[in-house]
Amino acid sequence: MPERKSIMFPGFSHQNPIPNASRVGNIVMSSVIGGSNPGTRELPASLDENAGGTPENIVKIDFYVQDPATQRDALNAEWVKMFPNPDSRPARHTTALPAGSRAMVQAAFFAVL
Repeated sequence: MPERKSIMFPGFSHQNPIPNASRVGNIVMSSVIGGSNPGTRELPASLDENAGGTPENIVKIDFYVQDPATQRDALNAEWVKMFPNPDSRPARHTTALPAGSRAMVQAAFFAVL
């Protein structure tokens, strides 16, 4: 079995002693990734301001949002931009963040490289 390797990204850190992601062979799974600016830790005013990345190898993304019912349209708009081909989209699950969370959105992914 290949050795597990912790992945750390400059500017992104957790309060707990955990990596941003972990890789074993060609499989990568992330910890929860928040929607804050990595340099300032500021949060955007709305879910519409969270987007980006190169998602070709993503198999599944779990999203955590403040209110799935009211944020679904913004999430779906970015989802279709990132994955325009309906025959080649990763699996997705969306869950509400805990009450009192300051985050607008968080995500965790599973990818095969």
